[in-house]
Amino acid sequence: MLLPTLLALTLHQAPSSLTTVSEQSGWKRTGRYSEVESLCRAFPKAFPGKVRCDTLGTTPEGRPLLALVASADGTLTPAAAARKQRPVVFFQGGIHSGEIDGKDAGFWLLRDLLAGKEQPGVLKRVTAVFVPVFNVDGHERFGPNHRPNQNGPEEMGWRATAQNLNLNRDYAKAEAPEMVALLKYLHAWDPLVYADLHATNGAKFEHDVSVGIEPQKSGPAPLRALGVKLREELFTELASQQHLPVPFYPSFIEDDDPTSGFAYGVPPPRFSHAYWAAHRRFGVLVETHSWKPYAERVKATRHVVASLLRLVARDGATLRAAVKAADAEDAAGKTREVVLAWKNTEQKRTIDFRGYAYERGASDVSGQTWIRYDDTKPQIWKVPYFEELQPALTAALPAGGYLVPPAHAAWVEAKLAAHGLRSKRLSRPVASAAVEGFRATETKWSTQSVENRQTLNVKGAWEPQTQALPAGTLYVPVAQEGVELVAHLLEPTGPDSLLSWGFFNAHFEQKEYVEDYVLEPFARELLAKDAAVKAAWEAKLKDPAFAKDARARLRFFYERHPARDVQLRVYPVLRIQAAPQGLAVVQPAKP
Repeated sequence: MLLPTLLALTLHQAPSSLTTVSEQSGWKRTGRYSEVESLCRAFPKAFPGKVRCDTLGTTPEGRPLLALVASADGTLTPAAAARKQRPVVFFQGGIHSGEIDGKDAGFWLLRDLLAGKEQPGVLKRVTAVFVPVFNVDGHERFGPNHRPNQNGPEEMGWRATAQNLNLNRDYAKAEAPEMVALLKYLHAWDPLVYADLHATNGAKFEHDVSVGIEPQKSGPAPLRALGVKLREELFTELASQQHLPVPFYPSFIEDDDPTSGFAYGVPPPRFSHAYWAAHRRFGVLVETHSWKPYAERVKATRHVVASLLRLVARDGATLRAAVKAADAEDAAGKTREVVLAWKNTEQKRTIDFRGYAYERGASDVSGQTWIRYDDTKPQIWKVPYFEELQPALTAALPAGGYLVPPAHAAWVEAKLAAHGLRSKRLSRPVASAAVEGFRATETKWSTQSVENRQTLNVKGAWEPQTQALPAGTLYVPVAQEGVELVAHLLEPTGPDSLLSWGFFNAHFEQKEYVEDYVLEPFARELLAKDAAVKAAWEAKLKDPAFAKDARARLRFFYERHPARDVQLRVYPVLRIQAAPQGLAVVQPAKP
């Protein structure tokens, strides 16, 4: 349905300077980024004292990264919002710039909110922060065929940035310049709700929007309860507006097989809504259904954001109190354990999902099974839904914090600052400290790069040791707001740790060697004089794979040679149970 009456009314009432290309075209097209720049100038002129246009930073191709801030009573800065204890909702479009529904929905909604045509008075109780396009350079890689599995607009931008990075995999590692700029802006505003606006890929079905909210199944129990309440009330409103929302990302467990059903997931903080949930706030992932016409998708996005603004305006005091209590728990060091990864249990229930008739059969093109939908025949699918979660990987935190050696302190410090995390530096050396070190017993490199990095998976354990700490060592306390992200970044086995993302790869690469002609006589001498080594050697030879591997056989002796690299496979970050003496505060960088 293309909403002809609503479109005509919108175009008739809207100031021409604030009417988007999308509206003017009847939701057939979307504008270029020059339109965002002109609207960012036009909104403050149209609504003086109620709108601010901010520049967050500059993209690698030299374009401004812009945001609109809207408040009916002029609460337009983070400082003003903090003074008034004003709840903030931060929403963004175009993190994947082919999925551009959020940009056009946001401009449309903000104009009507400010004009009093939508929810009069709501902007006196909540401040709206809107980033129309996060991936600006990708937006300007404009073309007609960038989303072949999406129904409009006629042309759109590209998924990745000019550096070919996917911003919705970059939150934890924070490498893209756009991400660093946005994170500093996000933390300055500290919104209660951060909504990331997308369109799905995938199957054909009747449901038009999915909304994932965390905390709901992860995070502190009081925040989970509020997340469930927020989702339930949001879905009630959406249903009253004839939407068909689902609370999970609608991707089949087995590709192209509807009978495999769906699963609720809590992703790691490389993703937007999981990132903000790790900061004890509410992260919201909005995914309109790509096969719906663009007009319907923009309308659905508008309704989700409008409802979030209304609910947060109404419940802002309750949400702020819960967030403040969670922050206090973290800052007091009461968070002793962090879940680094979640998994679904085998528990399931059958749900009714509104799909279409389909056929699955062998393809004479690909040789695999392929699916054909008939979207003229709606059909109720009774499918399994796996919504129960349990921790897959948990980290027990040290009582004190983490220690980063001076060789890595500067860049780690900068990443922590971008994430709003606190750290301190040792102003003088510590001759001897009881710490914990981590040596990898197993390492597995990715066979191809992931987001421009060769990732590394390690196994091992923290073990007590005594070590000197040089001046300039960075200390990252766990008793701080955002401790969950501290653990995600610095616990080596976590899927989004700096180690896993490959920032410490050099420490797992052998740099010095012992030549074979030196190891051969050493091996014979060692076997002759050390019965324990001989027994271990003979046991290893019983493994056929080891016995046939010349390099593995010589490595057995290299690892026992006095010239071996004792720091190989040692993670350079340490843990400590109490803050060391001689610390100087490092303030997070200002946005």
